[in-house]
Amino acid sequence: MNNKPIRNDDKSLLFRPGGHGALIENLNTIDADIIFIKNIDNVVLDSLKDDTYFYKKVLAGLLLCYQNKIFNYLKNLEKKSKVDSKLIDEIDNFIQKKLCVIPNLDFDKLKKEEKINYFISKLNRPIRVCGMVKNEGEPGGGPYWVENKDKTTSLQIVESSQFNKDDKKQINIINKSTHFNPVDIVCGVRDYKGNKFDLTKFVDKTTGFISHKTKDGVELKAQELPGLWNGAMSDWNTIFTEVPITTFNPVKIINDLLRKEHQREEDIIAK
Repeated sequence: MNNKPIRNDDKSLLFRPGGHGALIENLNTIDADIIFIKNIDNVVLDSLKDDTYFYKKVLAGLLLCYQNKIFNYLKNLEKKSKVDSKLIDEIDNFIQKKLCVIPNLDFDKLKKEEKINYFISKLNRPIRVCGMVKNEGEPGGGPYWVENKDKTTSLQIVESSQFNKDDKKQINIINKSTHFNPVDIVCGVRDYKGNKFDLTKFVDKTTGFISHKTKDGVELKAQELPGLWNGAMSDWNTIFTEVPITTFNPVKIINDLLRKEHQREEDIIAK
């Protein structure tokens, strides 16, 4: 805790896992068009999985709708000489209203070709649809607006550990948040030409964070990589949509196993 390295009993330096942000490398090796991500602690009995199955399909369908729209725009933007003001206005509206990427104040001053290049840079990215549940006080992160390095504003999943606990304004935002991130994500990882994105190029490496852990009863600070659905997917296009709370049945602590969602039906009847 005093910013000095910690050593093991044999005097070697203590190294810790870098957090789930390291999994972006694993994700990058998967040869697929669409990838589903679900938190490993979100489990439920088979008899209660109908909602989960249904809304997985809904999330994937929403992803395909957005992806088809984006791919068509990119194909049109390739023909720069044929891009007219009507198309520019339409794409600008789509990026701001549907992808929720708000440009910086200088956008309106850009020339036509500069706007086209901006559109291509914003559209030609991996895309993810994230299911969010109503906030019922579970520990973790949620959907927020974030200002990026290029002064654009976009949707991001932010963990509670990323907030400045000394900033009353930020704490007020957390306390008023309506939705929670259950890590129910569907990812599109190919571009409009069918090529697989190199996902490591869409990581915001400045969003790594320091977590507080313990070893043998001793408190320590550990450097972690940008979280998988936080900084590691920071430069993806993100769509948030609400899914029912029935699709989210976490087991964070042992007492969570006492919830009815984790009890067999015959055990509930017996009680």
